Amino acid sequence: MRKCLFDAGLIKRIGTLGLQFTTEPEAAAIHCMSILKEHGLSTGAKYLIVDCGGGTVDLTVRKLLPDNKLGETTMRSEDFCGGSYVDDKFLEFLEKKVSKSAMNELKEKNYGQVNYMVQQFCFHVKIPFTGEESDFGTFEWDIERKCPALKKYVTGSEKNKLREDDWIIDLDFKTVKGFFDPVIDKILKLIKDQLKKCPDCSMMYLVGGFSESKYLQTRVKQAFEHKIKIAVPPRPVIAVVSGACEYGLDTKAVSTRVLKWTYGVLISPKWQPGDPPSRKDSNGRIDKFFLMAEKEVQVDVDKEFSERLYPSYPNQTSIDFCIYYTSKYSATYCDEPEMNFLGKFNVDLPDVHLGTNRPVMLTLRFGSMEIFLKATNETNRKVYRTTFCSTE
Repeated sequence: MRKCLFDAGLIKRIGTLGLQFTTEPEAAAIHCMSILKEHGLSTGAKYLIVDCGGGTVDLTVRKLLPDNKLGETTMRSEDFCGGSYVDDKFLEFLEKKVSKSAMNELKEKNYGQVNYMVQQFCFHVKIPFTGEESDFGTFEWDIERKCPALKKYVTGSEKNKLREDDWIIDLDFKTVKGFFDPVIDKILKLIKDQLKKCPDCSMMYLVGGFSESKYLQTRVKQAFEHKIKIAVPPRPVIAVVSGACEYGLDTKAVSTRVLKWTYGVLISPKWQPGDPPSRKDSNGRIDKFFLMAEKEVQVDVDKEFSERLYPSYPNQTSIDFCIYYTSKYSATYCDEPEMNFLGKFNVDLPDVHLGTNRPVMLTLRFGSMEIFLKATNETNRKVYRTTFCSTE
């Protein structure tokens, strides 16, 4: 992301600290700080942010600290169950009525009309839907008016049936409710899991565009109102943007975060009896994962994780530090399942006459939404720095 902004000429130096990043749920949490007192929350109170966007729903539990600072208390969670998945359920329903081949041709040749259909569905059906049958009247979906191009792709029995119905498909209450329920059920599970981790949470805020859905609000309140206060801030769709601006004005507003992953670096110690023979390389060494920071650890934004490392060979003139992360709490090797490569950077190692006695202090800092790495050659005191996009 930094490189894109640099290439676009929006920043003069790729490593400038004038560019800062935050996550959507964190930005929403900052925005909600301004209304905590309205709900009787004070220093020490914990609150849950449920950011219901178009694609994902992201959850984070925050604690209000002294001096209007925020701390993160549980590991963030998310799933693909935002508002657009209700739209997908509608398109799947339509596909059953017109055939898969007809929908595929429409998407391939007239995708603009697909977008128009979704917009019309949102305006006439999705947004007004409250979940109350008394509020709902069967909506007649007129293909000739909403998507005329679709007619020419429909063939066979589907075409005959739609002709009989004047190219109108009825969207009744049960059908529309069926679009919402699988998506909302996922959101309710996410909330339930977060509240299990933080049973003393005092407040829940629903933010993001999908949180404006009256049916979603009703389902959330039915499920959790007996356990926790629930609020929807005014104009929840702008909570993320507003909070991001507030964070830009005061990046110290966030005091702590909880690591979502376990991080480490690849090392190559000498192979030892008990190590897998198949992993022994031609130089008698073995590549292993060296843990530097464990998932679910709460870290201050300025906390550093440091380890002193040495070259494997006396004649090395540089070291490539390869950084990995995993969803597990620990690991032995860098090619294990769920292990991911984050990136690498190179550190020069002159003074070959010192052999392997050329320590390098490797430091990782995770408090920001970027991961900052620093390597200090302790022989000549030269410092190397780089940043990686955060996986958090």
